[in-house]
Amino acid sequence: MSQPAVPQATAPVPPLTQPYRPAHALIGLALVVPAVIAWVWSYVLPTLSTVVRSFEADGPRRSGESVGTANYEAVFTDGVAGQIGFALLLGLVPLAVALLVAPLLAVLADRAGRAARLVTRGVLALPLAAYAPVAVLLGLRADRIEAGTLARDLQSPRMFLASTLAQVTFGLVVAAAATLYLSALHRREPGHRPAPAMLAVGGLLALGVLATALQTYTAPAVLTAGGPRGDSATPVLATVQGAFRTMRFGLGSATSTLLLVLLGLLGLAAVALVLATRLRIEFDGWRDRPATGLPESSAERRPLFVGLLAVALLVVVGVTVWALAPWLGNLSSDTGRLPAAITTSTVLANTWVPPLLSTLVAVALAALAGFGIGALRPLGRYSELLLVPFAPWLFVGVGPLAIAGFERTRELDQIGSFLGLIPPVWLSVPALFAFTLLFRGQHARWRSGGGAGRTLLLPALPMLAVTALPTWLAHAQQPLWAMLVGQGPDSMTAPVLVQMLADRRFSPDGGLPLGLVLPLPLLVLFVLLFAALMIGYLDRLAVRVGRQTGADAPPAGADEPVHKVTA
Repeated sequence: MSQPAVPQATAPVPPLTQPYRPAHALIGLALVVPAVIAWVWSYVLPTLSTVVRSFEADGPRRSGESVGTANYEAVFTDGVAGQIGFALLLGLVPLAVALLVAPLLAVLADRAGRAARLVTRGVLALPLAAYAPVAVLLGLRADRIEAGTLARDLQSPRMFLASTLAQVTFGLVVAAAATLYLSALHRREPGHRPAPAMLAVGGLLALGVLATALQTYTAPAVLTAGGPRGDSATPVLATVQGAFRTMRFGLGSATSTLLLVLLGLLGLAAVALVLATRLRIEFDGWRDRPATGLPESSAERRPLFVGLLAVALLVVVGVTVWALAPWLGNLSSDTGRLPAAITTSTVLANTWVPPLLSTLVAVALAALAGFGIGALRPLGRYSELLLVPFAPWLFVGVGPLAIAGFERTRELDQIGSFLGLIPPVWLSVPALFAFTLLFRGQHARWRSGGGAGRTLLLPALPMLAVTALPTWLAHAQQPLWAMLVGQGPDSMTAPVLVQMLADRRFSPDGGLPLGLVLPLPLLVLFVLLFAALMIGYLDRLAVRVGRQTGADAPPAGADEPVHKVTA
């Protein structure tokens, strides 16, 4: 007669051995100060400028003449509500993909075992690295022209845009969302329920997808130019067209202000979700250790999940390659000479160097502030409340602040210069949240006796690359800012150049230098870097909610200042 299984004893909670000194709070607040300065310069002042400009008369220069609410009445007459609704409509399919397809893929990868999970993460590096929206959209447009279907598609511009965006963003949304869901599924203890963390991640993804949809610019600008009669215009596209084509800066600022309000509400909802769920990111070590009671089964023991996962990955890769094919087919093709006075080296430098400079500063300041808030915890258990002031700009990109940024760049006499091409974002608010949540998750281990280098610094170093690479790639591939501040061949970037050439010489027999937007060597480099981070680092991160339990939980009151070492 077999003996009943004896439950394994829970690992004892380690005593609090690291003292908390008042100096920790002061240092933590001091580390936040540079981020606050960058936040004020990059977000707060441009936002205030946009709001003030929305009540002033139109014109390329600020006159200070107040027009009351006339600009807001005009934008509603022009259909800003319809533009916002259309932008949200464009986000419906990506939202469904993020909330339905991505979690299903993550669950299959998690159930299929460690090897299958790592393969999944490696495969998902391709859609993340191949982010080149202008090149992809122009490639698809060229295919439609060659097939003779573009004119027919433009008869229903909204449906054309929605279907095209669903096609080109499918792989990217699946990859980004599934990566987060896999971290939420990361288990360590028997009986651990990942559902609350999955729901929290889903909530954040939903807010992020909606915020991104509200700021859609590239697809309508490339494919339909907002026409016909503005039927396919989004708020950002309408703002740019109205402000920089007809010099209606007051009207554009009114649209931007309304958009900033909506984005601010989404950002506040995100930080409320983080605070309510006590969401954090924990690093589970460099060595793979199976969770107690949750052994990593071999593929032979899970053939059903492995088979389903293989089919799902084939679908994701197939749709991704299908969407990218018109661009990938032009990566190494001969597209002819560039216009006079434009050199390949200058275009590549303008495309990649300015966003790299702002990215390095923005992520570094975010990391310092995240360490100050999440690790040193200057407000004790309420330290995450320091994220609230930053929350309204969590999802804000360049578009809603484009007018204010352009006017500032013009005042600094940087239009058409290399410095002017630097995106006006000197703090990455998403990176600030990521570092804060990571240091929050590691804080208990440090206070329980772990060395600061081993428990705080080393786990955070790869996060610098995790946050910097997507930020750099996204800024380099977005044409809006470079289009606004660039003048002449010396300040031309690759996305702006190929879009300009497309408008001038697009024909079934003509070629475009689409390979210049994201050259093949850079694409390969990004794929390798993303794959290395996915397999070697992100697979060891766990997104968890609620109170910390088990061996990594701090003793009662660990968030409170302790002025002596516990024996």
